[in-house]
Amino acid sequence: MTTKNDALAKWVDEVASRTKPDNIVWCDGSDAEFDRMVDQMLDSGTLTRLNEETNPNCYLHRSDPSDVARVEHLTYVCSKDKEDAGPNNNWMDPDEAHKKVDDLFAGCMQGRTMYVIPYCMGPIDSPLSRNGVEITDSPYVVANMKIMARIGAPALERIEREGTFVKGLHSTGDLDPEKRFIMHFPEELYIKSIGSGYGGNALLGKKCHALRIASWQARTEGWLAEHMLIVGLESPQGETHYIACAFPSACGKTNLAMLIPPEQYKGWKVTTVGDDICWLHLRDDGRLWAINPESGYFGVVPGTNEWSNKNAYDTLKSDAIFTNVGVTENNEPWWEEKDDGKEPAIDWKGNPYDAEVGPAAHPNSRFTVPAKNNPVYSPMADNPDGVPISAVVFGGRRKDLAPLVYEAKDWAHGVLVGASCASEMTAAAIGGAGQIRRDPMAMKPFCGYNFADYFAHWLSFEGKSDKLPKIFHVNWFRRDQDGKFLWPGFGENMRVLAWIVERCGGQRDARETPIGFLPNVEDIDTDGIDVSSETMQALLSVDPAKWEQEMLAIGEYFSEFGDRMPQALLAELDKMSSALQSKAA
Repeated sequence: MTTKNDALAKWVDEVASRTKPDNIVWCDGSDAEFDRMVDQMLDSGTLTRLNEETNPNCYLHRSDPSDVARVEHLTYVCSKDKEDAGPNNNWMDPDEAHKKVDDLFAGCMQGRTMYVIPYCMGPIDSPLSRNGVEITDSPYVVANMKIMARIGAPALERIEREGTFVKGLHSTGDLDPEKRFIMHFPEELYIKSIGSGYGGNALLGKKCHALRIASWQARTEGWLAEHMLIVGLESPQGETHYIACAFPSACGKTNLAMLIPPEQYKGWKVTTVGDDICWLHLRDDGRLWAINPESGYFGVVPGTNEWSNKNAYDTLKSDAIFTNVGVTENNEPWWEEKDDGKEPAIDWKGNPYDAEVGPAAHPNSRFTVPAKNNPVYSPMADNPDGVPISAVVFGGRRKDLAPLVYEAKDWAHGVLVGASCASEMTAAAIGGAGQIRRDPMAMKPFCGYNFADYFAHWLSFEGKSDKLPKIFHVNWFRRDQDGKFLWPGFGENMRVLAWIVERCGGQRDARETPIGFLPNVEDIDTDGIDVSSETMQALLSVDPAKWEQEMLAIGEYFSEFGDRMPQALLAELDKMSSALQSKAA
């Protein structure tokens, strides 16, 4: 397989000339090709086959212990103007960045095969999808990209038809952390990644293309590339609403994407369109339509069990590539909080498990699995038109500030809600428990340009349609004075989603407060759960004094972006501050 696209053919030749591979393989995306990659990695020891009876078609990959996570401090946005990257990104001059990584790419594929992977992010026949080509020397990347994107001949045909694609060059290099860089050149639609085999750094269709480069593309072309799940909620009456939700890490994103309704809501049907990334386009009908650009899930394994997230647990029973988990004596994958009654025998480094040495699975151990394995996979994920979004939901982990749920007063106010998103760090996070980390729209590590310009782009949609989705904020993590969670969470979050859906359909009233519209206590159904009326009062309370302090903190954060901050957003902040002061008075 080769190409009729001259620009692609020339680029492949240039890369081959620099990297000096022994062979060049154009990936066709076939199942036979995937099997060849797997067999090759089994032969080399890169992969280990797991128990075929309990986990058919599942494999274990162990990465270098120095290469187990995204490296934000080595990830750069290389725009020509430093201000275009903004204080939310590491920046490097493009010429300097190209030279730095090109020197590392010189001869790096000697003795290796260079794989050319044409791919399409999104349904292959969707006008909302975008093309890319990743060049890599890693068969592990080829196998994972087969799961995560639409790769091979159909993608190449689309590239040749449209003539445009994002370029992604990757090599594991020698895995030296001192020679590890992930460079993004948004004006060139180019990604260069070297020195890492970890998924977030090596599967360039994912965070690198689908968020950092795509967010730049989206602003240029008039759409939104977001770090959001997409879930479908079908009511007992047969009406389906699709909502897109952006949560920072440790805020229940995967659980919500695959939520199982409680007994009282068995008449509702929940389906997963996407668990991580959402591309939103304004269509001719004035609504925002969304696609999930991915075809697989790449997620954190520890904590996944039959009780916390049965759908995710069942998704992983077959066809999965696990990275850095432990294994049992029976050669089954094992991770902390799997809660299956079995014990690990070997840890993620391949050594006999010793609890005093460390966990069996690395805390950031991962799975890659086809999305269609999900028992509640939505066939709409393959719809080239996407799905219409009724609501955008932001979230965060706040123990005593944000109520369980509230609705923004309008689109501009909703942009403020998203732009000021924050979470209290968990004890495991650098910086310690309780510290507030601002994470606008959950895009802090992923926006490919200046946040101030990103906020302005969000605001620009207000004048384009009067059918934009409603915007909400949720907080499952409010606590009482003894530190206990007030809300049960998990499947019971369906009760809050039902209120959101009813608000979108104009079927529920709400009470206006300075921060937005809140449910009346009786409008959140608590039948069958141990949540009293007094607890609901606490969950839905707004403390003006604490919120005034929050406004000051948000203003301080916004000041980091200087004169580029959109005045309309600062005006929204002033409006909210004034309303709180009036309430306090």
